[in-house]
Amino acid sequence: MNQISSLQENELDRLLALSNLGIDYYEPKQGLNYLTELAAKISGTEISLVNLIDSFTQWSVSSYGIDITQMPREDSVCQYTIQPFSGESFEVKDLSTDARFKNKFYVKDAPNLRYYMGVPLTSPEGYNLGALCVMDSQMMHLSEDVKELLKLIARQIVDRLRVNNLVANLKNKVKEAELNQQKLAHDIRGPISGVIGLADLILDEKLAPSPEEIMDYTDMIKQSSLSLLDLSKDILSKSYDENSNRSRNLKEGETNLVKLKETLMRLLAPQIRIKNIDFTVKLDQENQFESFSKLYVLQILGNLLSNSIKFTKTGGEISVLMNLKRKELDLILELIVKDNGIGMSSDKVEEIFDGGTSPDEGTHGEIGFGLGLNLVKKLVSQQNGTLEIESKLGVGTKFKIEMKVN
Repeated sequence: MNQISSLQENELDRLLALSNLGIDYYEPKQGLNYLTELAAKISGTEISLVNLIDSFTQWSVSSYGIDITQMPREDSVCQYTIQPFSGESFEVKDLSTDARFKNKFYVKDAPNLRYYMGVPLTSPEGYNLGALCVMDSQMMHLSEDVKELLKLIARQIVDRLRVNNLVANLKNKVKEAELNQQKLAHDIRGPISGVIGLADLILDEKLAPSPEEIMDYTDMIKQSSLSLLDLSKDILSKSYDENSNRSRNLKEGETNLVKLKETLMRLLAPQIRIKNIDFTVKLDQENQFESFSKLYVLQILGNLLSNSIKFTKTGGEISVLMNLKRKELDLILELIVKDNGIGMSSDKVEEIFDGGTSPDEGTHGEIGFGLGLNLVKKLVSQQNGTLEIESKLGVGTKFKIEMKVN
């Protein structure tokens, strides 16, 4: 039986709401560290964390008093805080005497935690995205006033996450506007070429067009010119630097293949180390430094790779191939994830494409909620991309994704 006693019926919607924030779990979050420290100071605890919880992992996006970035979802205390039955808070006065937690590594070993108090990070739509928690190695008693203050801080954290997301979206819209300007300029080239061609016909002495033909050509030039005039009104006055997307100086909300590889290696290092996975990431060299929006990319790759790690035996192999291609003026990201894990049946693959979910157990008994791949499918579809799955029981699985990332 799963450690989490009940799973929300709207868990997939919760995961989508979390993904739509476009959070990079590795990059520091502006404005969060102060609130995290404030929570510890108000409660008088040694440790405070801001944790976001996805299908497989609890990500500590801000921490005070302890250096931690992630742990498996099933090992966390905050997994209970985000459940509906926990209400507005979840408190454990002595983790060492609670059957759910007494054998966890953070209780048995350093920092030997005893006290836990968690407040869900609830979005305006009502989804618990994660938790603000305070912890201590000593027994603690928090007054109701302090607990109310922690709830207020939790609301501020959610607001900060939303503001950060809004700023990133605005920057993406500016970039999109610049790209649309370039596309409009591209559209103008055709009519201009037509006008030049008609002018050449008039001026070509060998063809010697008649006066009637000249009048026709002139009228066509006029109509084309009027069309160009209308089209030019749609073009932004700001000039577009065609090399701006090739800069190695990444802006907020952007990444490139080299940076993405580095982030993946850091994010997944603990999971890879535990199962001694032979993990490789290869990049196509041509556009490896070209910048693109990282919105959903980490969420998609993170879920795919967490799934592969979960279903690959100790000492197994997982490889990632990333390629950034230009298709006219669009950037297309191609991702291929291959593992030699336990594989899936054709019925399981069909279930994923049909939107179904069913829990599975990993090679080390990891708890699965049957939602990770379903979330990937929805996120890829949301980006108008494509997902292909090839799998064979006992042999392994290959995922291939293509999606626009301008």
